[in-house]
Amino acid sequence: MSTATILDREEYIEQAYLFRTVRERVADNQPAQEVFQRVGEELLSSTRLPYAVQFVASELKHTGLVANGFAKLPHYFTAFQAFVVRQAESEKSRLPMPTAFLILEREATYRANNPTKPGLFVYQFETISRNRLGYLDGLEALALDPFYDANWHAYFDDLRKQVGEIDFSDLVYLRSELYVIEERRRNPAFEPGLPPIFGEKEGKIAKASRKRDPLYLFAALQRQLGYPEVPRYHVRNDATTKLEQIQTKLRELELRIKLTEGELRGSVDLSQFGKPDLLKDDDD
Repeated sequence: MSTATILDREEYIEQAYLFRTVRERVADNQPAQEVFQRVGEELLSSTRLPYAVQFVASELKHTGLVANGFAKLPHYFTAFQAFVVRQAESEKSRLPMPTAFLILEREATYRANNPTKPGLFVYQFETISRNRLGYLDGLEALALDPFYDANWHAYFDDLRKQVGEIDFSDLVYLRSELYVIEERRRNPAFEPGLPPIFGEKEGKIAKASRKRDPLYLFAALQRQLGYPEVPRYHVRNDATTKLEQIQTKLRELELRIKLTEGELRGSVDLSQFGKPDLLKDDDD
């Protein structure tokens, strides 16, 4: 089975637990591969997630990438989930892996609690916008989500062409029920060329946020309608952090120089690079 489907509520609850657990343990410097191997035993066995986690752990072992495992299970993990993790694993991205898993955790939690299409879209779109993940690839991932219907798929196609050229508040307001109501007050025979996909409340908030920073619109929707809040990554820029980064780079350069010198001499002493915990004797 390879077609994307909407999962049961218990699946999303377990997904939220998975993403939170991985985020917390990776932050404690536990290897991601070990975390995925162990966390499968903690998940509810009546769900399909333990099997999915086993597959992801296997892919992680062979490729070193979590996103590969997600992408090869499109019937379980959404294209957006794979997209976010792939961006976090990219060397060019500024999205840290802990933040990526927090994004997925909040999304899974929202999906488990009576989500709406506008609410899920706004959360995903703000994630793409705030973290500069790329609109074209991001909207393509959204279009593969079975939660959205044909009207939303057409909206994503239009959004690819209009984002950056038309104010996002207008893109919401013009496709809202409020816009139809106001036009019919002026012309009772008015029929929209495209069906509204946002509600009247979303339309009011979007209209009040026109010609302002889109982040204000996102924040208002979160306050007024309970939309999930996108995690914000705060870059530490203090002197201590810079010193730690320099020291880490120096250690990496030192190890590379030692490895190069060993190769030139025709012998490489791997013991100088430390011994993996898995291979250590009990007496070590």
